[in-house]
Amino acid sequence: MILPIPLGRRLAAEAVGTGVLALALIGSGIQAAALSQDVGVQLLANTLASVCTLGVLIALLAPVSGAHLNPLVTAGVWWTGRGAPGALPGRQAAGYAAAQLLGGIAGSVLAGLMFDTGTIGAARTGRSGPGVWTGELVATAVLLLVVFGLGRAGRARYAPVAVAAWIAAGIWGTPSGSFANPALTLARAVNDSFTGIAPASVPGYLLGQLAGAALGLLLVRALFGPAGTEVTQA
Repeated sequence: MILPIPLGRRLAAEAVGTGVLALALIGSGIQAAALSQDVGVQLLANTLASVCTLGVLIALLAPVSGAHLNPLVTAGVWWTGRGAPGALPGRQAAGYAAAQLLGGIAGSVLAGLMFDTGTIGAARTGRSGPGVWTGELVATAVLLLVVFGLGRAGRARYAPVAVAAWIAAGIWGTPSGSFANPALTLARAVNDSFTGIAPASVPGYLLGQLAGAALGLLLVRALFGPAGTEVTQA
């Protein structure tokens, strides 16, 4: 008999996973800026390190906690599963989000301690404007579409590659840099480095992400039908 995984272990997986992701994201940005003066090279190195880490973490932690690593994914899991047997309860979803936020900030501080303690503190890089906010909406909407669309199509096994691939594409294909994650957005706000975002810019990003998550779930329903609908290829 397979016993359910205790909540404590699942919360630990979300905290550790989000922390490691923040560490790789921010640390690779600090390292890239130190090794090259070419912003394109810096962004490429930062992207590769970040998406490789994301893919590994999803593959590793999915059997433990689902590897949400993102409060919006957790909210989507709760919303789409509410009322179904074995669904994620609201209180546990809140615990997931708290673990992700704490893990992300811890990873950000650890990156500073490892690479450059001078980066620890409020970031100064402003990121705002209609194009940036729209980019964040699009990046988040497609992320939710990929995550939940794969699940609805019975292809969740492709999530480590597909999610990482979309984030890589979104980093280069949107003006916002495809943060698409409130926990990582806040983590970036407390490290003044290549990947940082000024606290004043955070609300615009969070609003774009929330709107994008709602749009992404609507797209999942539009393309794959209501929850519980079996998707088969003709």
